[in-house]
Amino acid sequence: MASILIADDEARISGFIDKGLRAAGYATSVATTGPQALDLALSGEFDLLVLDVNLPGMDGFAVLENLRGSGSTMPVIMLTARVEISDTVAGLEGGADDYLGKPFRFDELVARIRLRMRRDTGSTTTVLSHRDLVLDIRTRRAHLDGSAVELSAREFALAEEFVRNAGQVLSREQLLSRVWGFDFDPGSNVVDVYVGYLRQKLGQGRIETVRGVGYRLV
Repeated sequence: MASILIADDEARISGFIDKGLRAAGYATSVATTGPQALDLALSGEFDLLVLDVNLPGMDGFAVLENLRGSGSTMPVIMLTARVEISDTVAGLEGGADDYLGKPFRFDELVARIRLRMRRDTGSTTTVLSHRDLVLDIRTRRAHLDGSAVELSAREFALAEEFVRNAGQVLSREQLLSRVWGFDFDPGSNVVDVYVGYLRQKLGQGRIETVRGVGYRLV
């Protein structure tokens, strides 16, 4: 199981990321200050660092500089509410592998994490499949029994979650957080609506409703 370090002093955001990544199958730990993030990142216990720029004690740029200065090649995805081009350039030139502005959708963060983890392990797998359904993660195209199926970006993200967790029951809350992000409305019926869209395009019997719990790809 891959282990991810989350460095963010905003409890709402770090808690959201922590809960979502654990649900996605990752082991996680949270650091709330720059020095703590650097110490944990240098421990050798983590496979990837999600690093916020605005950390107390030592900002994300300084953490990254010290981490790379130590010789660490751990993949780093930087998070920030600062979207100026100069900040993005500074992060990437400082050794970050990716840069994501706040607010962000959780599915985008997970996609970037998976991409960095694949590159770090040398894996080039970009195709997911379940029975006769095939998803190409790189091109964002879907095929059903050999025929192309047009899916919107959100439909594709939802289908990807189902395929990655085929046979498992996914709650509406899990799907909301992973596909729609941390700013979703818990009372929204958007998951039910999009499951309906997928059923129309992929077949009514493919996604099963588990009453009172959520949905499952069968």
